[in-house]
Amino acid sequence: MGRRILNEALRTIVNAEKRGKATAILQPISTVMSSFLKIMKDRGYIKDYQVYDPHRVGKITVELQGRLSDCRVLTYRQDIRAKEIEEYRIRTLPTRQWGYVVISTPNGVLDHEEAIKQNVGGQVLGYFH
Repeated sequence: MGRRILNEALRTIVNAEKRGKATAILQPISTVMSSFLKIMKDRGYIKDYQVYDPHRVGKITVELQGRLSDCRVLTYRQDIRAKEIEEYRIRTLPTRQWGYVVISTPNGVLDHEEAIKQNVGGQVLGYFH
């Protein structure tokens, strides 16, 4: 259930980027979605996001930057070890220069660079570039 919500939200963001819109509204929301957006913001792929009424259904307004070309979620569960992260990134992302794989680890939701630094593995949530 949770990955489907995240997948729909990221598809909404990509479609809004392709249409040249400045903002995208995501509804319903989850904490994993907020963590995924935080990583995207820290890496400079979106400008900012605001969470409204997180206790009920809630919604997130995302300010787009025009830098995102694709963003996907793995709807199936895939575990990955810390040693396998780099080869998974090379296999999944189109180039080695940009893009990030997002992993749910025991230390929280991290991108592949932070997971390698902390030497932790986990479940692959998705990727963006």
